[in-house]
Amino acid sequence: MSTTALFVVSEEGYWGEECVEPLTTLEDAGVVVTVATPTGSPPVVDERSADPEEVGEGLAEWVCDIDENHPELNDPIPLARADAADYDAVVFPGGHGTVWDVNQDRHARQLLLDAVGGEDGLAVVVCHAVGILAFTREADGSFLVADRNVTGFPNAWEDGIVDENDCFGGRKLPYWVEDEVNAAGGNFDAELDAETSVTVDGDLITARGPGSSSAAADTLLDALDD
Repeated sequence: MSTTALFVVSEEGYWGEECVEPLTTLEDAGVVVTVATPTGSPPVVDERSADPEEVGEGLAEWVCDIDENHPELNDPIPLARADAADYDAVVFPGGHGTVWDVNQDRHARQLLLDAVGGEDGLAVVVCHAVGILAFTREADGSFLVADRNVTGFPNAWEDGIVDENDCFGGRKLPYWVEDEVNAAGGNFDAELDAETSVTVDGDLITARGPGSSSAAADTLLDALDD
């Protein structure tokens, strides 16, 4: 049987590299990928992550090509129809958009809980998507992230992006990832002195941001091979 992965992608703005890097890496390794979004509409790429002045011409062109032409990205299933048991891994790419949809979506949270809590599942959560851990609870009401070691988008980076009113792109940011994950009992360390940051805690793999996307994909492939 083929190895399979479900990508849970934001309709409010996913960060290009954090999606297309793991997506293409897994597919190149023979993993069959399905994409899901909250409503089943195609995900929306954060324009900054496809801007040559922000990320470089080569990466911007690659992100735009995958976003526009990848068959699964352009024909996702609704989150409500996805079941973690059908996949070997569930991947949550980041981007500021996730704070407004994926992270607080009950079906997304259930997918994460089932992937991490099941016997065979794995979950990869990247950048702002790590905020979903602050809203995901076990059956007994405890937070999934409690006492787990995780990385993710740090306050130190957020502080340089939002304006004086805590707005991003004209929208009020409802929470900062590091603050919320810490409040839920997670052991958050973005390893700011390291070039990349990927943390493995059991079946949960977290990655700091775009520059850690490739390492996160490789870490997932290694875990799938075990």
